[in-house]
Amino acid sequence: MISDVVALGIALLALVLAAAPASARHTYGLVRAEVIGALANAFLLLAASVWIVVEAIRRLDGTNGHPDGVAVIVVAGLGFVVNAGSAWAVGRVGGSNLNLRSASWHLAGDALASAGALFAGIGIVVLDAQWPDPVVSILIVAVIAASAVGLVREATRVLLEGAPAGMDVATVEDAIATSPGVEAVHHVHLWSLGSETVALSAHVVLAGEPTLHEAQLGGDRLKSMLSQRFGIAHATLELECHDCDEPPTRDPR
Repeated sequence: MISDVVALGIALLALVLAAAPASARHTYGLVRAEVIGALANAFLLLAASVWIVVEAIRRLDGTNGHPDGVAVIVVAGLGFVVNAGSAWAVGRVGGSNLNLRSASWHLAGDALASAGALFAGIGIVVLDAQWPDPVVSILIVAVIAASAVGLVREATRVLLEGAPAGMDVATVEDAIATSPGVEAVHHVHLWSLGSETVALSAHVVLAGEPTLHEAQLGGDRLKSMLSQRFGIAHATLELECHDCDEPPTRDPR
């Protein structure tokens, strides 16, 4: 429960920071605060998992503590209702937000732990055995740890500016290259400002020799296409009338 309070506190602080407006010091704002919050919560989940495994192993032989089966059933049943309801409420509004997903996983992990403890309590009462408690704990940790590792992987991808999950760079590049008025595209970069905000930069070679106004209109059309088709909120396009790797030919006159 203490780890949940800390996790929800981290998530709330990250949400407040992520909502801060852009400034001269942070031109994109603090949108990555929610990714850092998710990473912190993922490591907190892993630390709690290690602690539970250590305590479960100490109790496998039944000599380190004998829980009251009836008390376990009562507390675990109440805990499951509260944690499952809270996890559902947070997950319902979290969407693809890593920060809220990490908080939701803390609550879901507790709901899962409560369900496991409930079965363990029933086993203690029915079988008069202590082993269900540590065994169920280890099984629950395996599920929680796998989810925590997934959160670490996703948050690290964002912080290292990797291509957003589920988005193929080649597909985006092809969509730009095959758009009307585009001759070629290169130097395409895709990354995430936050878990829900995708950014792109690219050099786009326009066909012919468009005027500045025509080039601007073409760039606006490309940005609109990228937003509607791929959900790319921030697109920076460098428009060219020839490949930037090839110097323009000089007029001999």
